[in-house]
Parts: sequence; structure tokens; C-alpha cells
Amino acid sequence: MAYTTLIDAHALASHLDDPRFVIVDCRHTLADFSAGRRMYDEAHLPGAVFADMEHNLSGEKTGRNGRHPLPDPESFAAFLRGIGVSAQTQLVAYDAGADMFAARFWLLCRWIGHDAVAVLDGGLAAWDAAGLPTTAAAPAPRAPGDLRVALRSQLIVDADYVLAHLRDDAMRLLDARGADRFAGENETIDPVAGHIPGARNRPFKTNFSADARFKPADELRAAFGAYGDPAAIVHQCGSGVSAAANLLAMERAGLTGSRVYAGSWSEWVADPSHPVETGAATPHE
Repeated sequence: MAYTTLIDAHALASHLDDPRFVIVDCRHTLADFSAGRRMYDEAHLPGAVFADMEHNLSGEKTGRNGRHPLPDPESFAAFLRGIGVSAQTQLVAYDAGADMFAARFWLLCRWIGHDAVAVLDGGLAAWDAAGLPTTAAAPAPRAPGDLRVALRSQLIVDADYVLAHLRDDAMRLLDARGADRFAGENETIDPVAGHIPGARNRPFKTNFSADARFKPADELRAAFGAYGDPAAIVHQCGSGVSAAANLLAMERAGLTGSRVYAGSWSEWVADPSHPVETGAATPHE
């Protein structure tokens, strides 16, 4: 059985010696781009390899395509092949817990057509809470895999699509940033504050329970179901990263078919002709 959304710590622990499993450490902080690698070098799950958010999980920045543009699909697949990934490989990504970076990896794998990818529910926090081992040892090298790209272009929308569907019921735009940034307050990352007109605010942190694990599927289903047809939902955030956590939450809830605006707010505001709104979300949002 393939894991395609989440896997819990004990289930993953039972596969640490399974050659079909490749574990990927995606820890990162937006305040310090080198922090993820330092954390990995200090301690990581046995056998895990490190994926760098800024290099392996993002593409080249042009100044107009956002802070974390999608990587070239073939380049991302080459990275996966280099860590031993083939079509039959079960990938498991983790971050610190209640975070967005493992979900970004999950999204990219789905985008290039690899479904056997899951996020460690609760991340490293849940692994540690379960008393499971970590190590500073480098993983044993694997033979290169043979993964090939089967791109799902329909999973991603661009700025032109968003602009064409503003305030259109064919698109329900969900902004995964915190409520303050959505409202245009306390913006410290992007040069313009506010949100895309018509967007609704669904902070990605609200998907998690106090133990850093995703909330139960029925609870998530009720929350996202209030936004209507999943196929109309487009997730966005600051740069296309935390939006993936909302997409993953919907998939966990059994609500399939939503998409991601990959460039998100940082790409949107790079074009001064794009409209911007400020102000808090209204109660129905």
C-alpha cells in the first residue's frame, strides 16, 4: 500500500530498513536559509537525506516570479533520481512539525507525477515525542533511481488565470498566510502588503492540532467544505509554499481537485498593474 498524504511516526519507523522507502528532511526557516542544513547535520531521521528549500525545492528567481518559483520539473526529477528514487519508491518528507516545507516537497512530487509520497504527520516533533531515534550520521549512498516526469500541469495555475477569474465563482482563492499579513498588517517579507482581491483567508497553521499533527479528516472536511466545490479552490500564500499545506489538508479530508497558484503573493505584487486589497477577512471567509 502506498502512502499518498500522511504517515505516522510509528508506521514510518517500521520501514526504516525498507529499501523501497526514501526519507527526505525538508526543514527550513525563512529567517535563515542555512538553518535547515545545520539542523540536519546535528540530527535527523536515520537514513534521511536533506532537501534544500532554496535550491532543490525552488527554481531560479527572476525578480518577477516570486520568492520560491517552482523548480524545473526535470531538474527536480534529477534531484530525486540522485537520491535513489524510482517509480516504485515510497517517499516520505518531514519538517519540524506543523510547518509547510514537507508539504512543498509533497506538492512537487505530485506535480511531476509521483503519487507515492507522504508527509510525516507531526514532523520531527512527533518523531521525538514517540521516543524514536535520530542520528547525525550521513546516510548510505543509494544507486541512482530511474524516476521519469509525467507532469500534472493542471495542478498549478498562473497569475493570468488568477487575474482572469478574480471574484468569479469559477475560482475560490484561499490565502494560507497569517491573518495579519492577509490584512496588510505586519508585512515584513514582501514589498507590498495586503491580499489578492476576492481571496479568502485560511491560515495554514489552522490545519494542525496542538501536537503538531494534522487535525482529523472530518474536521478538515467541514472547514474546507464551507468554501464550496474543491475543483474551484486555488490555494496561494506568500510564495507558493504554505499553500501546499492547505492542499495537503484538503487531500487528507478527501476533498480532491483543488490547485495552487505557485507564484502567489510575491509574484502577484511584482507586477504593479495587479490589483491589491487590504483589510481583515470578513466573517464568511
